[in-house]
Amino acid sequence: MPDKDIETMIPVKLSTLNDLARLAGSTSALGHVTYIVHFTAASKHYYGIFIVFRDYYKLYGLPMFYYIEFDRELQGNYVLFKSDEAGETVEVSKGTRPGFMALPIINIQPDTPLLQKIIPLLG
Repeated sequence: MPDKDIETMIPVKLSTLNDLARLAGSTSALGHVTYIVHFTAASKHYYGIFIVFRDYYKLYGLPMFYYIEFDRELQGNYVLFKSDEAGETVEVSKGTRPGFMALPIINIQPDTPLLQKIIPLLG
């Protein structure tokens, strides 16, 4: 895939893992398949989701990457999210649990063309 065919995404840094889980959980509730991507760049671990902000002015959509940054890798394959009258619960787990929305963490290589365009914009 030629480099010129890949549009740059707009990175949006979130404050906490709870923010990312809440955002990912809300898109999953709408019937979208949602997963959290993980990659490493410059000794940092990035976790995020790709979202298209639809019908942005005259464009078909504005590609965005909502992410958080950690110094260490999260120890698990899923971010578990639950929201009820008692509040929110977010956990990192090696598996799923009943009563929680399980958001899989997918490890991707940072040398993919899409990430090569966005990595310099992170931070």
